[in-house]
Amino acid sequence: MALQEKLDRFKQQQEKCQSMLSNIAAKSASSRSTPKPAPAAASPFPSARPSAPVKFSNDTERLQHINSIRKAPVGAQMKRVIDILFQTRQAFTPEQINEACYVDVNGNKDVFEGLRKNPKVNYDGKRFSYKNELLVLIRKYIEGIAVIDLRDAYPNVMEDLQGLKAAGQIWLLSNFDSQEDIAFPNDPRVPIKVDDDLKELFRSIELPRDMLDIEKDLQKNGMKPATNTAKRRAAAQVQGITSKPKPRQKNKEFSKKAKLTNAHLPELFQSLKNS
Repeated sequence: MALQEKLDRFKQQQEKCQSMLSNIAAKSASSRSTPKPAPAAASPFPSARPSAPVKFSNDTERLQHINSIRKAPVGAQMKRVIDILFQTRQAFTPEQINEACYVDVNGNKDVFEGLRKNPKVNYDGKRFSYKNELLVLIRKYIEGIAVIDLRDAYPNVMEDLQGLKAAGQIWLLSNFDSQEDIAFPNDPRVPIKVDDDLKELFRSIELPRDMLDIEKDLQKNGMKPATNTAKRRAAAQVQGITSKPKPRQKNKEFSKKAKLTNAHLPELFQSLKNS
């Protein structure tokens, strides 16, 4: 009996194992026969990508700085402009002032009128510049003033002369006989156009070679010479300085013997300066 019971249990275990194997095989077969889901049809429209994050300007500090300047009192804005004019010694249009120091002169009527009426500022109708005594002095000499007579005015006078020239407020023309510059005032509010006939007539005039003779001719015609050659030569002899005349070169367009004394016809000397 005991042996028979063992045999029955063994058969039951075999049937159980066989049943388990059958279930596993059936599941495996069903998974293979099940069709895979078809891939979704591609959309004709491109997939929406996440929008790029909005980038704000990194220039916020500069904009805040400009805004603080333009909201400052009128006096503070005027001082800022006058400091720029004084430091550069050049003429600025309102647009150039805005670029240089962020003061909107055209957009602020009080600032504009304050600068125009300020005793330290000169306004020629287009540009603002720092008013200095040197420019006032040169404007008194319509016939021109020798640069050598201005060199001892103050230490930085030569730099100021170049600044006035760069700003278009004066002309610096060379005297080819003595190799000295003559400063002439220039008023941009008065544009002058010279006829070609007058230019040719001016260029055809042969002037004396000696500056003394030129000065005498100017005095005969009621004009005051910008230089005093006799006085300068006497002073040079006292100091033991002898001036050596430089070799002259002929110029077909313009005689270099001419003394440039006419402040009203600056464009007549353009060919001379370029030669």
